[in-house]
Amino acid sequence: MTPPEVLVCPGTSAQTDAPRWAVRVVPNKYPALTNPGACTIDSSGLYQRKSGLGVHEVIIEAPEHVTHTATLSEQQLANVINAYRERISALRRDKRWRYILVYKNQGTEAGATFEHVHSQLIALPMMPRDAAEEMHGAQAYYDSTGSCIYCDMLRDEINDSTRIVTANDRFVVLSPFASRFPYETWIMPKPHSSSFEQGSKHDTLDLARCLRETLNRLYRALNDPPFNYYIHSNPLADNQTRFYHWHIEILPKLVQVAGFEWGSGSYINPVTPEEAARLLREALL
Repeated sequence: MTPPEVLVCPGTSAQTDAPRWAVRVVPNKYPALTNPGACTIDSSGLYQRKSGLGVHEVIIEAPEHVTHTATLSEQQLANVINAYRERISALRRDKRWRYILVYKNQGTEAGATFEHVHSQLIALPMMPRDAAEEMHGAQAYYDSTGSCIYCDMLRDEINDSTRIVTANDRFVVLSPFASRFPYETWIMPKPHSSSFEQGSKHDTLDLARCLRETLNRLYRALNDPPFNYYIHSNPLADNQTRFYHWHIEILPKLVQVAGFEWGSGSYINPVTPEEAARLLREALL
């Protein structure tokens, strides 16, 4: 049985027996974190232990049985993005949570446990390490230069163009310089914006169009690869900051991370970002 939903985005159907919803958000039946109350900390001895406090939800992306997000319409993807934003905004009111991570696992090799299109959301009482390192690096760059490192990166990438996959009025899709993995792809808003959930209706439609096109390019160019994507955004205590820029990172699962990567923290990527961007640009849509 599916747990009772915490959000239903309404839809329409000509069939009387068809579901009249577009997107549903439900608690995860097997949550990585639970929400019993307050966070408990045990600092006795050398190590510190914290209770597994948090919120873990599943975003069901379509009422029909669909197995790949790239096949959803632009409007349906806009509904999914709106659901992300509504849940982040609702959970922001609970002051226990410092950070919300929205992510997707597509395919069993990427960690998906069932086929029906879905993504997940986790609210945490602390900043995850990778997001915190990004924030600290962006803050240090801003302190030394007075500008957002992501805005500067976008300016240089647009001027150079070799790592740009596609773009529209509000978003740019690129293969980042020194990509960690083959065909790693980022989606970034052109105007400076640090909080994902604060986008407008026009932002949502342009982002849905951009995300759908990017997933289709990956699907066609790489023969339906498993992938993960996640959204990095501001901590919940911050609305907008001048030094950080929200973005979506899409990571196809084409190579295995092995001993060198785990031991060194460095990555061996056999595909240059310029070649990856070229192949994705040429993918037929």
